[in-house]
Amino acid sequence: MESASDSDYFSELAMIRFDGKVVIVTGAGGGLGRCHSLYFASLGAKVVVNDIGGPDGISVNAQNVAAEITAAGGEAIAVAASVSDEASVAAMVATVMEKWGRVDVLVANAGILRDKSFGKMETREFNDVVNVHLFGSYVCIKAVWDIMKAQNYGRIVVTTSSTGLYGNFGQANYGAAKLALVGLMNTLKIEGAKNNIKVNAIAPVAATQMTKDLMPQAVLDKFDPELVSPAVAYMSADDAPTGVIMAAGAGTFAVAQIIETQGHFINSESVSVDDIAANWDKISDRTGAKPYQQGGEQGQNFIMKGMGG
Repeated sequence: MESASDSDYFSELAMIRFDGKVVIVTGAGGGLGRCHSLYFASLGAKVVVNDIGGPDGISVNAQNVAAEITAAGGEAIAVAASVSDEASVAAMVATVMEKWGRVDVLVANAGILRDKSFGKMETREFNDVVNVHLFGSYVCIKAVWDIMKAQNYGRIVVTTSSTGLYGNFGQANYGAAKLALVGLMNTLKIEGAKNNIKVNAIAPVAATQMTKDLMPQAVLDKFDPELVSPAVAYMSADDAPTGVIMAAGAGTFAVAQIIETQGHFINSESVSVDDIAANWDKISDRTGAKPYQQGGEQGQNFIMKGMGG
């Protein structure tokens, strides 16, 4: 992505654009959120740059990003709000509606880290991370949900992580919150479908303040956060998929999936732990494993297996 200072930053050559659309990006004062904001603006969006405010209720970082966009010819406003404060988020959305009258895209990006091995982790450190990542995403989505339903249009991207999907030492709090967001996405993709609301998740790998101590500098240099933003834009577009977890980093993109094996029927009358042990190879065989689109498909598969299907 070009710098916002370049004269042709706001190019009209892209096929996927967001002209006339209003995009809220949380945690956008720096790192990934800043890059998402600049990228959406480059594609014609009106961007709401959100970040937590200081003691004076103002976010200088968010204001700087909004100024960067407007200086390059785009439209943006900075709104300070803590994503886990329902009143602050409601006020932010009210400000957006008063100014632009709609919310088309929400990118729930705000997050914090409180890394510590589980044995040493305090309840407060667990709750703080879950509160920002999970509850904060819920609060922001809840604040725009009815607006998107009334518009019959909405795109929501939550931010998950490889830690939530696969685990990482010292991040039990972060991993729990990040995988919970996938569960939230999986239900909202179903509930939002009839109103053209699509919900996806981004699993980014990027060099930011949150990750600078987790990888060597030579590796971090490859993971420019700007390389993640096109994936977020794709999952926010008119023709976006829904219910997708997209991983992105260093110019590589992948789809992560939760899959389930076909399973093995043992007996519907009586099953022992020894039966499971004896059939473990068949139960865990990944041949034919697939992702389900909703929870009921699992039960349907079990019924079919029990009926000899």
